[in-house]
Amino acid sequence: MRSLFQAWRLLHIAWVLLRNGLDEVLLATHLFRSLRFLTVFAPWYWLPRNKEPFGVRIRQSLEQLGPIFVKFGQAVSTRRDLLPEDIADELAKLQDRVPPFPAKDAIAVIERAFGRPLRDIFASFSEEPLASASIAQVHVVRLQDNREAVVKVLRPGVDRIIRRDVDLLFTLARFGERFWSEGKRLRLIEVVQEYEKTIFDELDLLREAANAALVRRNFQNSKQLYVPEIYWDYCRTPVMVMERVFGTPVCDTAALRAQNVDMKLLGERGVEIFFTQVFRDNFFHADMHPGNIFVSPEGQYIAVDFGIIGSLTKDDQRYLAENLLAFFNRDYKRVAELHVESGWVPKETRIDEFEAAIRTVSEPIFEKPISEISFGHFLLRLFQTARRFNMEVQPQLVLLQKTLLNVEGLGRQLYPQLDLWTTAKPFLERWADEQVGFRAFLRRTRQNLPLLSETLPDLPIKANKLLEDALQGRLTIQWQSEELQRLHESLQIHNRRVIQAIGGGSMLIAGALLLTLTPAILSVSAAFAFGGALGFSGLILLANSGRS
Repeated sequence: MRSLFQAWRLLHIAWVLLRNGLDEVLLATHLFRSLRFLTVFAPWYWLPRNKEPFGVRIRQSLEQLGPIFVKFGQAVSTRRDLLPEDIADELAKLQDRVPPFPAKDAIAVIERAFGRPLRDIFASFSEEPLASASIAQVHVVRLQDNREAVVKVLRPGVDRIIRRDVDLLFTLARFGERFWSEGKRLRLIEVVQEYEKTIFDELDLLREAANAALVRRNFQNSKQLYVPEIYWDYCRTPVMVMERVFGTPVCDTAALRAQNVDMKLLGERGVEIFFTQVFRDNFFHADMHPGNIFVSPEGQYIAVDFGIIGSLTKDDQRYLAENLLAFFNRDYKRVAELHVESGWVPKETRIDEFEAAIRTVSEPIFEKPISEISFGHFLLRLFQTARRFNMEVQPQLVLLQKTLLNVEGLGRQLYPQLDLWTTAKPFLERWADEQVGFRAFLRRTRQNLPLLSETLPDLPIKANKLLEDALQGRLTIQWQSEELQRLHESLQIHNRRVIQAIGGGSMLIAGALLLTLTPAILSVSAAFAFGGALGFSGLILLANSGRS
């Protein structure tokens, strides 16, 4: 039944693309270019078709296909350097101008979540949405104490739509890993698993409220970033209420310049906020498209929508920081070594060859402002290098990489001359010093003081007992290793095989000798019976030795 639904969904996707005239994208590829003349015979060419501009048709198709496709459009919309201007403008509308759902449906969700009428919850409710996105929409409300706020409400039934498309992604990923030579290296199933976790976390607005509260604490009294206050008494799983904030959308560069906002400083602050969240807090806003970011007249960022938050393990965080720092210092040998040490490339990779490949890709982009770097070309070369060295995709880093692309795209819009490398390098150097320098030693000592205060008084007694046991020969070492246990079991199995093989071979030989020699000693029937039994027993032992 699930396969039937997925086949139906694929047909629906194809129909939406055809109806909006996007079959031309497929036919423009090299594979189908020679078949374009056959399209005049296709039945859909005889039906009314969408005649809107190309960018509008792409946006409308993504809107009609649902939340996952809208999310893809939002992510792509941040990279105006990789898109024609008309398409970028249309995809930007997916950030907060997705067609809204009726206000009565939003009211029904709110009343069901609180179990009482809307008038008992809010003093006022604006039915005109302030913003509408793929998963939720936002309305302006006034609380009972007269504070102005915004309420975020999940789209009714959005969980079923997302479940359907995630299942389809899993099916496509399994096919990809099975039939596509690059599928296993790209770890498609694991990437979809990471995405599944991320997208379903976004459907829990209580989780989003907790995310926002933590980021707000992390940047308390910061001049770089402001996070609105969460009103916890008004939060439920499908509903979240927070302080209403006012600012200029970060993509409205003309308005920001009219307010005399320092665009260079704004671009640098965006990079610093990202690296602060990743390396200081290990808790970063991972949905930083322009629809979620505003700027105050003083040049302070204002962030909303904390549904997608990322974090790293300590090992990944360290490897990433060391990789970036080595990259900024053009220490390509260290970059290659780190990739091998972390297991991101196979252990047998030759460091010198990998180093040369990284240098070839990376050198051309240094000492250039963002406006002069072709990131499309750079990414293409990186993918080619990764394929050559069988470098696997790291699913746990996909969210971070996507966010970094968003941040870099945002910086390009604000200040095209922004030098991402120069801005990020001092921050990473400070982080490295704090992790491995004298300050790191003091911090870890301070963190471990409570434990040390408990264990230090007992150390002299334990040391004295250890010394006495050693002097009187009572000191024994108990060491249990899973590897040694497996080796011991393997040796036992091997010994049984050897014994069985020797025994089986001996019985076969004995049986053969008896069959040959015993007619002179015993009767023929007895010889055959005894020799056959020995031979059969030998065969069983040999067979068992092969299976053990």
